[in-house]
Amino acid sequence: MPLLTTRVTIYFGTWNARTWTVFQIAKEMRRHNPEVLRIGETHWTQVGQQLLASEELLLYSGHEEENAPHTQGVALMLSKQAQNALIGWESHGARIIKASFNTKKEGI
Repeated sequence: MPLLTTRVTIYFGTWNARTWTVFQIAKEMRRHNPEVLRIGETHWTQVGQQLLASEELLLYSGHEEENAPHTQGVALMLSKQAQNALIGWESHGARIIKASFNTKKEGI
């Protein structure tokens, strides 16, 4: 199912994590209801994904080196609709994460 169409309004958000836990962020996501939430300053290491009990999907990218400092880091939290439209995602270091979604229009 496409995420972006000309007939439906969807919401994207951005949040600085600071010291918040992933569960606190998921709770805020449910409260504000964006489809995709970009999370900055996660300070998480490694690259991966995690399906939360509340059914949001967390994609994260941080320093990949062993014993890396807990600095920088970005993540995307996806709603169920965004998960269904997700084609793929890539980590580009501790500051950039890229996700591709199925859309009805080319070049969005």
